[in-house]
Amino acid sequence: MRGDHDSIRAVSWEHGALQLLDQRSLPDEETYLHFNDAVAVAAAIRDMVVRGAPAIGITAAYAVVLAARRHVAASPREWRAGVLQDIQLLAAARPTAVNLVWALARMQRCLAAAGSNPVVTLLDEARRIHAEDIAANQRMGEAGAALIDKECAVLTHCNAGALATGGYGTALGVIRSAWTAGKLRQVYAGETRPWLQGARLTAWELLRDDIPVTLLSDSAASLLMQQKHVQWVIVGADRVAANGDVINKIGTYQLAIACRYHGVRMMVVAPLSTLDREMPNGQQVTLEE
Repeated sequence: MRGDHDSIRAVSWEHGALQLLDQRSLPDEETYLHFNDAVAVAAAIRDMVVRGAPAIGITAAYAVVLAARRHVAASPREWRAGVLQDIQLLAAARPTAVNLVWALARMQRCLAAAGSNPVVTLLDEARRIHAEDIAANQRMGEAGAALIDKECAVLTHCNAGALATGGYGTALGVIRSAWTAGKLRQVYAGETRPWLQGARLTAWELLRDDIPVTLLSDSAASLLMQQKHVQWVIVGADRVAANGDVINKIGTYQLAIACRYHGVRMMVVAPLSTLDREMPNGQQVTLEE
């Protein structure tokens, strides 16, 4: 059941197909695309129809279901090789988001244990990954909101909301929970150049769920901190390395430096699937440019 200020689901399984809210067309148009083929889903991930590390992972999990359905129908006895090939294609679609590889590894383990008709088993696993993400976001939202001890203003960067996850959001999950609890008086969304996820997505998402937001030029963030207008910066992450290095959208680094300089608190909100224990530090991560 969805709570207050939580109406958006960018990824869903509808009538036997994967449905994605095309985030390239926001905020001007709200368009949903339907997919029945894993190859097309890989292209959608690469072209940023869907974006945000958790949402990418969930999308890929559903794409494995589509791959299995297609290859089982085409070759009932020799379908596994085709599904594994599609999994490799999906894994290469967005290299920075560790959730993609995590979700595909989980689906591949499920595939290995499945019988001759794996579609139902794989769909159950994909739905489980999706539901677990939403539940984790809601728990993180409550935990993060509990750290905010008084009515304050927060700044967020990029989009780490329902659009970037299975639902509710990571950074915006904390903002949703804090707003519902009456702990926020102002939300600022950095525009997040060059793709403008803050301007096009975060501002749209918060307004859609009746949370007032002010769009902020990226270059104005330090001045707001210097003038004591911002008490928290809350962001998500594409990957967290084993040493704690956080890899997130370009612009997050200078926000962290400005927070340190001005004594503003900074919160990174991410599920365990974003933690890459095999990556020793952030310098080893392949970055998308």
